[in-house]
Amino acid sequence: MPPSPPPRPRRFWDAISPTRWLRRYFGYSRGEARGVVGVLLLMLAFIVAPMLLRPELPKYLPAADQQGLNELAAQLKEHRTAEQGFANRYPRRDYKKFARGGSRYPKVAPVRLAPFDPNALTAEGWEARGVPHFVAARIVKYGAAAGGFKAKAQVKKMYGLDDSVYQRLAPFMQLPDAAPKREYAANRPGPDGKFPPFASPDAAAGKFPRKPRNLQPFDLNTADTTQLMQIRGIGAGRAKWVVRFRNQLGGYLREDQLDEVFVLRDAPDLRDSLKKYTFVTAGYAPKTLNVNIATFDELYLHPYIGKPRARLIIAYRQQHGPYKTVEDLKQIPILKLTDWEKMRPYVRCE
Repeated sequence: MPPSPPPRPRRFWDAISPTRWLRRYFGYSRGEARGVVGVLLLMLAFIVAPMLLRPELPKYLPAADQQGLNELAAQLKEHRTAEQGFANRYPRRDYKKFARGGSRYPKVAPVRLAPFDPNALTAEGWEARGVPHFVAARIVKYGAAAGGFKAKAQVKKMYGLDDSVYQRLAPFMQLPDAAPKREYAANRPGPDGKFPPFASPDAAAGKFPRKPRNLQPFDLNTADTTQLMQIRGIGAGRAKWVVRFRNQLGGYLREDQLDEVFVLRDAPDLRDSLKKYTFVTAGYAPKTLNVNIATFDELYLHPYIGKPRARLIIAYRQQHGPYKTVEDLKQIPILKLTDWEKMRPYVRCE
């Protein structure tokens, strides 16, 4: 038999070959060992590649940032200079000054006391004579509402006016100490044996005209304050409120709406008097609001709409488009049926 070939010398690569090592210790075939080595090399490449391919970090340049910061500071300075007029018009209040007892109102230079007409003074004029700011404004407002002061006693009764201040100003007021008493006709029968009517000289002169006893009913939607004041118990203030509520409402549709006037809520007798001497013309068409083009300010001023319902009407209109009919307002989820029935005669869709 032929002799066996001599063994091949062992090389260094064979000693450190990973495939040979895997075949020797794990019993893999040559193909399996090469596959495992390939997978390991691929994993190693995925780990090392990001570190080798990482881009270079940018260098921080403080000069560029400082230049941008300087430009921003210059823009802010120009913006503050442009709005300096707004700051002067609405100056900030010094609350620390108020806490120390300072006044929130500008001081008025005092004047030397001399005879003066209280009905001709402004609030600043009263302040210059030692009256506090809030009392001076109250005196001027009361004098304008009452048609002027008739006597010093009216000024003395002003709420907040210190008695020492009044005693110092009273000698210089060009007014009598007390209002003159009314003189009435003597309660004596005349030559015909009849008693004269009970009237004062001012009433005879027409200064305080008597209200008619036999008043004819008039239209509530066309009456002015003078007509309303002919009703007993209705003065200038209540008459203005009735007309003001009518203008905000767009017109009265029934006499029961007088119950909603602010100054008549606690006066059922006055409401009954108004309903007795006023009427609403049949078929009267009130002034209406177009809910498709009306703004928020126009809607919320209506007494039957207000701010919450105005927001709902505008929000629903923006989401779903213009209203086709007034009935579409019922689709607003939060709007109550009673509210819709009240506002229905005063709105329209066009």
